[in-house]
Amino acid sequence: MGSWNSVSMEVLYQVLGWIAFFSWSFSFYPQAILNYRRKSVVGLNFDFLVLNVTKHSCYLIYNASLFFSPVIQRQYREKYGSDEMIPVGANDVAFSIHAVILTFFGLFQVLIYDRGTQKVSKTCTAISSVVWATALVCIITSWPNQSWLWLISVFNTIQVIMTTIKYIPQAFMNFKRKSTIGWSIEKIILDLGGGVMNFAQMGVQAIDQGTLVNFYGNVGKTLLSLEVIFFDLIFIFQHFVFYPAKKEGTGRTIIQERTPLVAPADKSREDNV
Repeated sequence: MGSWNSVSMEVLYQVLGWIAFFSWSFSFYPQAILNYRRKSVVGLNFDFLVLNVTKHSCYLIYNASLFFSPVIQRQYREKYGSDEMIPVGANDVAFSIHAVILTFFGLFQVLIYDRGTQKVSKTCTAISSVVWATALVCIITSWPNQSWLWLISVFNTIQVIMTTIKYIPQAFMNFKRKSTIGWSIEKIILDLGGGVMNFAQMGVQAIDQGTLVNFYGNVGKTLLSLEVIFFDLIFIFQHFVFYPAKKEGTGRTIIQERTPLVAPADKSREDNV
């Protein structure tokens, strides 16, 4: 998989990669725990979950294929240079496997906990259907020529696009509700840490190799990090600046939604007047 010029750089690369892995992997748990404690998924956008399943599934296909397949590695080096390192590490594959499992677990929680009136939108269903239909067409197209690198690059492109799309429904729902209740801020902070470490890892490899080929040779990983950082900053501003949760006198955060201006008991009392 190529050679390192500096042992210290190689160690730093591995350390940053595994920090990113644990940060991104742990980022799935705060939301799952929050759902469990509330016995509710109200406030968590279902479109985000469905789009996230597609995103991580495509990312797993890309990472696992490039990491384990000698044929695809050979095609990569033929395209980018015989001495180039494969821009996918063991931590990338481990993260993708873990992410797919946890995203499906999130969908399972939607089935067993209070959902309110929320449903998966028709737009989300249409997008997911088009994406997988496109992927199937690309598989059929690449099969005769065995253009496997091109095929997994399609999956990588899909995951980049889905990373951009998946956050939008949640950010918009927070904006409409003027609240981030039900959306774990701990998840976002860990997600942000993973994005920063992931980008830093690529920077270390670029410095050691004296080339930026790993950034554009794996543009999906590059854009993934930048997109994650961008949207996580939006969520942090929504949570702490735009829609901060109100506090009780004891300092405990109120997790209930806004109550109506006229309570049911007051309304019935008015009716009796």
